[in-house]
Amino acid sequence: MNLTKHLVFAVFVSVTVALGQTATETFERFAVKQDSLFIAAYEKRDTKAYDKLLTEFLLRYRTLPVADRKEFTRYLTGAYYNFCCTYAIMGNKEMALTYFRKAIDAGYVDYAHLKADSDLDNIRNEKAFKDLSESMRPVGDFLFILQRAGTYNVADNRQLPAFAYQSADNPNLTALRHSFNLDSIAGEGSDVFKIINLLHWIHRLIPHDGNHENPVVRNAMSLIAECKRDNRGLNCRGLATVLNECYLALGLKSRIVTCRPKDSLNIDRDCHVIDLVYSGSLKKWLWIDPTNDAYVMDEKGELLSIEEVRERIIADKPLLLNPDANWNRKAITKEYYLNYYMAKNLYMLECPARSEYNMETREQGKRLSYIKLLPLEYFAQTPDKTEARDDSADITVTTYRTNNPALFWTAP
Repeated sequence: MNLTKHLVFAVFVSVTVALGQTATETFERFAVKQDSLFIAAYEKRDTKAYDKLLTEFLLRYRTLPVADRKEFTRYLTGAYYNFCCTYAIMGNKEMALTYFRKAIDAGYVDYAHLKADSDLDNIRNEKAFKDLSESMRPVGDFLFILQRAGTYNVADNRQLPAFAYQSADNPNLTALRHSFNLDSIAGEGSDVFKIINLLHWIHRLIPHDGNHENPVVRNAMSLIAECKRDNRGLNCRGLATVLNECYLALGLKSRIVTCRPKDSLNIDRDCHVIDLVYSGSLKKWLWIDPTNDAYVMDEKGELLSIEEVRERIIADKPLLLNPDANWNRKAITKEYYLNYYMAKNLYMLECPARSEYNMETREQGKRLSYIKLLPLEYFAQTPDKTEARDDSADITVTTYRTNNPALFWTAP
């Protein structure tokens, strides 16, 4: 058993919530400390100590406003799950199943982990365990969920803005190109060769940091400078933004793509952002992930698009991950990255309608448009268009929905 799989935190977290109030900050510190004590009690198989810790946690947790409780549900589900594991190891099936049920009722959804966790072997053949596990599949078995989301509607003709890509002649992109000598970094060779070289460069230049917000000014020149000055990293969206602008600076058509889960329970705050880059030589889009220095291939070694990877995961067709893929110098496996993490986050996809320099910096009068591709199976298909406004800064963000993959994946 890998104990770290019981911990609340995961290395691929891409989105964090800023905790602005003292009460929530205080509870966060308490919850982190309590989580480590839960693990210690689990390791000692000390159910008495664990029960006392859980009682203390629940007393504090239940004093939080309902809206704040949702931010800390992950600690509660982890506590219940670990207590289930403790009792299961000790052979107390009744109590193990009691806390397994509590974990699920509280929102535990890590179906892949519970299927592999040897701690649960003593209760795995119990009917109650099987029934409870099966009840999780529609919300926690990410391959199961994705396989039911393969159907789109190519006849969907809702009005969408056309995708657009800023020209490499833009002064900001030209400055970016010369400041970092991007032509030398990309090297001589095919566009695919250049695309991969730039991927490796950004991945090595800036570490991934999913626990903090990105800087306020969000363009490649500023982000690279701030990371160097403050010895810091960026979350996946920041990394994808920097790499996207580097591609645009070299005349390569590129978009950032936000990959989102279905999340019918509204408890999964995580998503992942990667780049979609068009190869003229291959006449196709390519999956490029700067957080994990990753691209994906078929069994013949041919590079794949996001659309193709999604289809192959659904159809259980072979996929290969480049052997040097890694997260902050730690190797990642294809099984975790594609079959678990990205299977969760490939349910629906979102791109900015216009890909350009300084795209997501909040500036007075900003107008942003995004296009979201939804499978027909998704439970919230309407409205066709939503608009969010920040009147204080005169910023408008419009999101369009479509079920038509042909429009979403249109070539530049």
